[in-house]
Amino acid sequence: MKKRPRILVCNDDGIHGPGLPALIAAMRRIGTVTVSVPDHERSADSHSLTLHKPIRIRKQSEGVYALNGSPADCARFGILEILKNKVDLVVSGINRGYNLGEDVIYSGTVAAAMEATLLKVSAIALSMDPDGKDYRPAAAFAQRLARQVLVKGLPKGVCLNVNFPARAGKTYKPGVPAKLGRRIYGTDVTRRSDPRGLEYYWLAGRHVTGVDEPGTDVGVVSKGLVSVTPLKIDSTDTDMLQALSSWRL
Repeated sequence: MKKRPRILVCNDDGIHGPGLPALIAAMRRIGTVTVSVPDHERSADSHSLTLHKPIRIRKQSEGVYALNGSPADCARFGILEILKNKVDLVVSGINRGYNLGEDVIYSGTVAAAMEATLLKVSAIALSMDPDGKDYRPAAAFAQRLARQVLVKGLPKGVCLNVNFPARAGKTYKPGVPAKLGRRIYGTDVTRRSDPRGLEYYWLAGRHVTGVDEPGTDVGVVSKGLVSVTPLKIDSTDTDMLQALSSWRL
């Protein structure tokens, strides 16, 4: 009997994330699934690790665990402690909201996949239009992609970042390979006062927009298609590295 692949599911929307049930169900059709997710939403946590307080874990049900840590913590803990390095694939998501372009710098969803990549485990990050309601078509796409990754593997130091437009139908068209695009963030800092007259601030601005450029994840998703972007751990700018040789350092 062929051994079923061992799949770890993570996210940054937490144990009550709307995209989690559909993803778990889809991954269980192709492998043995373990879930390691934050106990509450940890969006925009980026690639942070919890080093200055203890990590506590609560078992929700068989194979499902909630941690008081970051998405990267969840991936690391799931791989090293829960599954003792016996993991074939990490799937992170399905995030409520895109992770396009510069979003990947801030994204906890992507960070969980990147942490798995650092630990030499193949990984996929999945995100969907925040206005989308039905995560099942995205989960079905993720299932097909996961099957291919399990067979073909990924290059060392590379994970896949997938973004889904909202869709009313049952299936998505084939995904489109795309490079990272450009996202436009507001620069306003909102200052307010609490009932005691003490100031506080909000860094979150208006809805993030994107630049619709051909060949980019932003451009692909704007056309109603699924973008698939390979991300590398090594972010060295090799052109600048060569240019630095002429500087007086």
